[in-house]
Amino acid sequence: MYTLIWTAGFTRAAKKFADQHRELRSKFAAALRDLEIDPFQPHLKYHHLTGKLKGIQAVSLTLSYRIALTVIVTDREIILLDIGSHDEVYR
Repeated sequence: MYTLIWTAGFTRAAKKFADQHRELRSKFAAALRDLEIDPFQPHLKYHHLTGKLKGIQAVSLTLSYRIALTVIVTDREIILLDIGSHDEVYR
């Protein structure tokens, strides 16, 4: 199991996301549960970002929405950074 660490920015973004996308709340909750179990599950589409976001990873919530995060494998921690549309997360 991995430990999810909610940053203040992620907490704000998650609340805003849940308020704006009520239809995705259960999918969001399921993605967080799956991240705790294993962030490398194929359906999460875990991938490393490049450019100015190098060092950050992301998983797909849907085709349009992503969760940006940092995985610290040695401590089995996942630091949650942002959630939103592709353009919002990769700004």
